[in-house]
Amino acid sequence: MHRHLIMNIFSLVMQDSKYLVATERDAQWGLVVNTVGYDEVLPNAPYPTKGHGDGYYFDPNKGRILDEYQMLYLVEGEGLFSSDHVKDAHIKAGDLFLLFPGEWHTYHPLPGKAWKSYWIGYKGRNIDDRVHYGFLSPEKPIYHIGYSSEIVHLYTSALKTSKEEVAYSQQILAGIVNNLLGQMYALERNIEFSRRGGYVDMIGKARLMIREGVETKITVQDIATELGSSYSNFRKLFKEYTGVSPALYQQELRLQRAKELLSTTDMSIKEIAYRLNFDSPDYFSSKFKVKIGCKPSEYRSRTR
Repeated sequence: MHRHLIMNIFSLVMQDSKYLVATERDAQWGLVVNTVGYDEVLPNAPYPTKGHGDGYYFDPNKGRILDEYQMLYLVEGEGLFSSDHVKDAHIKAGDLFLLFPGEWHTYHPLPGKAWKSYWIGYKGRNIDDRVHYGFLSPEKPIYHIGYSSEIVHLYTSALKTSKEEVAYSQQILAGIVNNLLGQMYALERNIEFSRRGGYVDMIGKARLMIREGVETKITVQDIATELGSSYSNFRKLFKEYTGVSPALYQQELRLQRAKELLSTTDMSIKEIAYRLNFDSPDYFSSKFKVKIGCKPSEYRSRTR
């Protein structure tokens, strides 16, 4: 552990960090954590703080390139961030920004501004896959999520876990990183939706209506009408918020209910198909097999 504290009449700089060693077996988990830390700098104090491990300290005027991902959360202050893809972006308290391996970057507090941040560095195929599939991108490294006590708690838990170094701490830390990324991803998108008036409430009501009407004849078009929206606009917003169309969401819930009925009742497949408002038993069986991987009759025999 590195702990660095400098005090004089002009400045206070504090850093608390831990650099970790991961085994080849840890890497097979899909995600390993290399560093966790926290720093706090008063206005006009030197930055970055001293005490960083080899390869981590950098000159803000020159920047650096890491061989890992990092996720930094600014809880106090303002600064500038630049990378190969982003130039002189303003960052402020409540912003979380990502660093990508092989990507040049630099960041620092603005003159006269304090700086208080947490960071965690990690690598692994799990994260590589999220970049590959477009969930994370060096073209969009900054997330405006606001202050979140849950995010701070996750960072402090990671720092505590890294210091304790209990058996399998890498797996615990990997879980924290996944939680942080999930929180980051969801928080920003929910904030974006909340700025669009009542759309979040509308989608929430729609999901509830679909769920409660899984055994009724209500259609997603009926729901859009009841919520005062055109179906095209409703479908666009619903898919943007949930990742699936309302019709597919309804079908997924009906197939989940079909699994319950197949496992817990003696209803025939025909009865289940019509109870859940599929067009025909054959159509129901076809959709069930595509989603579940077997026929309804096969699923029943496996679960009874």
